[in-house]
Amino acid sequence: MVTPPAALSAISEPADVWMLVRQRPSVLRRSTRDLAAALAAAHGPRFAVWHTDELLFGVQGGRLVLRTLGGADLPAPEVVCVRQVSGPMHDDREVTLLRHLEHMGSTLINTVDAQLTSRNKVRQLQALAAAGLPVPDTLSYATAPLEGVVRSLHLDMPCVVKSVSGAKGDQVFLAQDPHLLRSVAGSLTREAPFLFQEYVAPSHGRTLRVIVVDGEPVDAVLHTSGNGTLAANIAKGGAATRCAGRHPQAEELAVRAARALGLDIAGVDLLFASDDTFTVCEVNAVPGWRPEMTAIIPAVTARIAKALSTRRGFEAT
Repeated sequence: MVTPPAALSAISEPADVWMLVRQRPSVLRRSTRDLAAALAAAHGPRFAVWHTDELLFGVQGGRLVLRTLGGADLPAPEVVCVRQVSGPMHDDREVTLLRHLEHMGSTLINTVDAQLTSRNKVRQLQALAAAGLPVPDTLSYATAPLEGVVRSLHLDMPCVVKSVSGAKGDQVFLAQDPHLLRSVAGSLTREAPFLFQEYVAPSHGRTLRVIVVDGEPVDAVLHTSGNGTLAANIAKGGAATRCAGRHPQAEELAVRAARALGLDIAGVDLLFASDDTFTVCEVNAVPGWRPEMTAIIPAVTARIAKALSTRRGFEAT
């Protein structure tokens, strides 16, 4: 268990490395807790975990400032490992805090721009397609009414419908025909646009996730649906089987996808276009991982050590 920063000497003895997580009372993922414990072991009192609701920031006397809610001044850390789920980030809230840390000179892993691209599934596809990577045909919209969009002649059926900012398989379904899509359009939430994506039939109920850290494929897992549904997310009852090294083409594609989005740490979800060809479904900037995927935490801690070494002008050993 990681001790909150208020109980550490992080204020009197400034931390070099932060992990920034979501506001309380959000429950941290097990993978985030395990990573925090590893970073605490590596950096001791020079490491701290901060929740976004524990910090104040602004400008005073022409100088950027960072403070605790109690008013104690905080120097900006050298490196921040961002473990907020990017989908729920708000431009006027979490993103502003991340920008503030960058302006104060902190190195963010992953950067704000990479987080922003990754949190929107259409922006991801724009960047991936521009980099020449295979992605499913997709259609979305800005301010058009959803009822008008689903009547478009450009929607091929069946198609996968998903929110541009959804996570864990929420707000994802397969529309088999235009009549079904039109009938449910009025009941879909409108907080964010939807995208309408090519149905990749060979990948129904299965996706391959590759964890990429610092440009290397560290581990991979095959997610399969347990009930024949489209989504294979663990949160939806799916199963996971480690498969590192079994699909080298997929792992190489995942590395290219992470690079195209500027991500130091990424979970790249790939669809099976056939048994041995793949297309990029989506990329997660704050991936979780299974307990048995033991190579990931050492890879992330090494990436953070590398960032510290680069800032200090010498190579990590």
